[in-house]
Amino acid sequence: MHSTVHENRVYSVFEFRIVLSYRGDMGKRARGSYSVGIERRTRIVEAAAGRFSAEGYHATTMTSIAADAGISDSGLLHHFPTKKHLLLAVAQYRLDTSAEWWDTLPAEASGLATLDAMVDAARRLVGQPGLIELFVLVSAEAADPSSPAHTVFAQRYDGAVEALADRLRQGVHRDGLPASLDYPALARECIAVSDGLQLQWVLSDGAIDIVEGVRGHAARLTAALTAATEPESGSSVRVAEAATVPDRQ
Repeated sequence: MHSTVHENRVYSVFEFRIVLSYRGDMGKRARGSYSVGIERRTRIVEAAAGRFSAEGYHATTMTSIAADAGISDSGLLHHFPTKKHLLLAVAQYRLDTSAEWWDTLPAEASGLATLDAMVDAARRLVGQPGLIELFVLVSAEAADPSSPAHTVFAQRYDGAVEALADRLRQGVHRDGLPASLDYPALARECIAVSDGLQLQWVLSDGAIDIVEGVRGHAARLTAALTAATEPESGSSVRVAEAATVPDRQ
């Protein structure tokens, strides 16, 4: 797939969804100049991700990314004509690496253990503050239906909700949680808390404690879930009371 710019809409991010997924077996599936192009683009994205993480998106220059990737400025612009092109590609890179981390968790982990894992995921985010800024920037870009980020993020949320709901649903068998709970809604709430705290972190210049925010939500939710009983109506009424449950110490 070629990188194309049309009416200020950047499509290179879709190419990188392919590039990054083929990163592990590049030698098997690509040959010659095409292979070199994939490797170079991947190297640029990884260099940009490192710079954005350490310095933030706005403070990072295209020249510094080119130097880290071992190519010339013109070589970088050949693959990514603007910094915004690179922003979208790195955003997909972050989504992919985050998904890879979740994939390392045992598939048999309980639903409550998954809530604890969300706290660990928040801690990893705080360790890369530049990528939090990146996430918020691309989220704003994704609000525009004409942007490629819109499709990428829509697919990301659908996939993330489904995957997290499946993990939380493990609690039915392993933690004795009610089967009647709306686990997709529960997953969407957990993701909304994490993403919302990242936005507040940026707006507060880092004053918001993302880890403690996620930990507090997970604690209230755990308390509500473990106290839940099978509601007669089949709705998750006990989960709705989670906000009133005190945090665990």
